[in-house]
Amino acid sequence: MNVQKGLNLNAEQKQAAMAPKGHNLVIASAGTGKTSTIVGRIAHLLDSGIDPKEILLLTFTNKASLEMIERVSKIFGEKEAKQIESGTFHAVAYRYLKEHLKISLKQPRELKVLFKSIAEHRIYANKGTASPYSAQYLYDIHSLYLNSQKEQSFEEWLKQKSPEQALYIPVYEGILDEFQALKKEYGYADYNDLLIMYRDEMSKQESPYQEVLCDEYQDTNPLQDSLIDAINPESLFCVGDYDQSIYAFNGADISIISNFTTKYKDAHVFTLKKNYRSSYPILDLANRIIQKNERIYEKSLEVVKTGEYSPPKLLAYEELFLQYQGIAKKIATSNYNLDDIAVIFRNNASADGCEASLREMGIPSRRKGGISFFDTKEVSLMLDICSLIYNPKDMMAHIHTLSYGSGIGNSIAKDIYEALNILGNRDTKTGLLAPDFNIKPYASRSKNTQLGLFDDFFALQNSARFDTFLPKDFCSHPILSHPKLTKEGAVFLGKFFIMYQRIYSLSSPFDLITTIAKSEFFRHIIEILGRERSKNKDGTFDENRRIEAMEKIDRKITLLSDLAKNYRDIGRFLNAMILGSNEASEGSGVNLLSVHASKGLEFRDVYIIDLMDGRFPNRKLISKGGSIEEERRLFYVAITRAKENLYLSYAKKDAVKNIDYEPSIFLYEANMLKPKNLNV
Repeated sequence: MNVQKGLNLNAEQKQAAMAPKGHNLVIASAGTGKTSTIVGRIAHLLDSGIDPKEILLLTFTNKASLEMIERVSKIFGEKEAKQIESGTFHAVAYRYLKEHLKISLKQPRELKVLFKSIAEHRIYANKGTASPYSAQYLYDIHSLYLNSQKEQSFEEWLKQKSPEQALYIPVYEGILDEFQALKKEYGYADYNDLLIMYRDEMSKQESPYQEVLCDEYQDTNPLQDSLIDAINPESLFCVGDYDQSIYAFNGADISIISNFTTKYKDAHVFTLKKNYRSSYPILDLANRIIQKNERIYEKSLEVVKTGEYSPPKLLAYEELFLQYQGIAKKIATSNYNLDDIAVIFRNNASADGCEASLREMGIPSRRKGGISFFDTKEVSLMLDICSLIYNPKDMMAHIHTLSYGSGIGNSIAKDIYEALNILGNRDTKTGLLAPDFNIKPYASRSKNTQLGLFDDFFALQNSARFDTFLPKDFCSHPILSHPKLTKEGAVFLGKFFIMYQRIYSLSSPFDLITTIAKSEFFRHIIEILGRERSKNKDGTFDENRRIEAMEKIDRKITLLSDLAKNYRDIGRFLNAMILGSNEASEGSGVNLLSVHASKGLEFRDVYIIDLMDGRFPNRKLISKGGSIEEERRLFYVAITRAKENLYLSYAKKDAVKNIDYEPSIFLYEANMLKPKNLNV
């Protein structure tokens, strides 16, 4: 059978796919058909008489392996294709261990409970200048250790990474030892255990595979690499692109792909240069950018696509929000399928403005790689408060808003909403501002015969018991008679009452949002949110992070109020902000993606936004151990998602924070701006 049957490989792909057994590395740049090459390789192996059970295909996602096996089945039939062992490192390891050893796979969130229960019994007798790690952070950092190195002990690695933690290492190791022993006793395993146990099993036996194929080889970490070593197949076929190595934060080690020819003396390196995805102007720009990084294996992308295509366009805006509005307007007039348009960003905060601007113009979007702007707690809360003013019968808006109170929660919030309804004769506004004091606000609950006398927990309390701490107009309000209400909860309701007095008559969405934002009630809640977001992984609080979190919250509310300026009616505003997304068909619309989330995807039109120095490249992450080279690889990945039209966008100023921006160094490297002295 011919290897090209059902495939149609080009000369480069065919040469790689039909390479002799041994250690083969295929440098498959963006859009060069790596999937076809891997499928071609599997077809060649089967054509050569290799038993499908002796082929192992390792991929970065299970979706990728399913796609490849499906394509193999079209050539050789489903029965033969499904005998190939395939999937992610973890999926392959789990299948083997489940069959050969008795293990119970547990999710990290489950095992962290066990880990915390062990850590809580430890005492740190001597304390240094740095606080000891929280249980959760110790669990996470030990996981990073397991994935990111081969040679060092945990003690050596941690001393090198965080010398100030050396004092606590004996305690940490005691926790980890007890945790490991308990997991072994109960047969529990986490994701790291899968790889370690599978590696140990493979090292005890002859390799069950004649060839191992490894996709996305540039993203392998030392633990995964050690697993391949333990399998020790006769032949290894690795496919990857060092220019798309963007997972260093997760333990991926670019030296694994760069040292391939050093590690394997008989190695053959093949390069796929023909790009089928992007136009010449886009690839020309991509080549210019990535050439600034050190060349590990020489390559240069060649264009296959023919036709006249526009060069990448630079979009410069005077202000940050004007950038987002401008891009939304361009998308609105593009007349292309929205699913084939992507807005790509380096930092999740960059997507908020675009998402809000698209929503305001009635353009559906779907966001991957971050929480939707409209799903953040501060924006949801603001819209809920607007909703309960616009529609006093909106029970969920009341519950969501009131449940933020200390000791209140959803159940008591629902009781309070129903009480306001009773006190206002089915009008919660009247029930709050002018209640009927002669009505019992909370209905008596029927006795539970199983609990008998002990079910008398709902006896109403004196509604005046908190008056000392409350605003004058809210003293002795009937809703305060709820038996489970605490002083803190009553004070919270007092703040809600004062805010409600000030906003219930407002009809302008802009006035409503700005007044809510200044209220003590709203500020109280976002102070809580800011504190939650200032918590370090080690359990301590960081004041700088708190300030930064508060700035981000204020930025979101300012963005929402800017959108509200375009509406005179609260109902229309809420319809555009809340209902607009529900009216869009599921999974349809402009793609809003972080660079990491965009990897492996392609779109006709791509907008790369916020190309300002500090934001992209992200200088903060560079200072914490990242590198300009990794940031440049991220930019390269973003560029090479585009098939026909590429837009590079930046703003000169952030009016809210009063920050002036310099354009990204990458815009100069791409020759989109006139050269200047570049400080990398």
